[in-house]
Amino acid sequence: MKKVSKGHFGYISFEKKKRSLMTAILFAIPLIIYITGLLQTGTRKNLFTFVAIMGCLPASKCAVGMVLVLLQKPMERSLYEECQAHVRDLTVIYDGVVSSEKRNTRIPCIVVSGLHVVGYSDDPKLDAAATELHIKKILQGNSYRANVKIFSDKKAFLRRVDELWAHREADHANLNFKPDERYPDATRDELVQHIIMAICV
Repeated sequence: MKKVSKGHFGYISFEKKKRSLMTAILFAIPLIIYITGLLQTGTRKNLFTFVAIMGCLPASKCAVGMVLVLLQKPMERSLYEECQAHVRDLTVIYDGVVSSEKRNTRIPCIVVSGLHVVGYSDDPKLDAAATELHIKKILQGNSYRANVKIFSDKKAFLRRVDELWAHREADHANLNFKPDERYPDATRDELVQHIIMAICV
């Protein structure tokens, strides 16, 4: 199973497999311990049972993360290829699911360019205004100003991405950006991308 990093196409599918496997392993370990204790002592009232019960705690925590990811719909390859043709070399997040206190919002493609953050969501329950405000607040809390716009219309989103690519040099020329000491080689777009990925599932 080839690793796919967060923000790349195929991340949700990879995480589904990885978390399911990890959950199965973490539940198998206490089960083996419990059966071993039962076979050795002939009763479940032993130290092995206590260790097995305690071992279920990390397994249960992992199971919660697994269920969260299993509920997410991965980005389709056709959508990825269509977006990539317009995104070109702009900074992008694929297979994104932005989490907030109220709900998780599926945003398969988020593009960052200068002061602009645009995304496309095919989530039927999308609350674009609330999602935009949430992302904007998180960025402001990290000292980054941004105009955030989430589109539910794919054609309008792709047109906006084309505009950002066409004006990318002008958009970056007027930025008063001071590199982060922790990430001296990272551009402003990459730092904004990193912050948004931090609030993604």
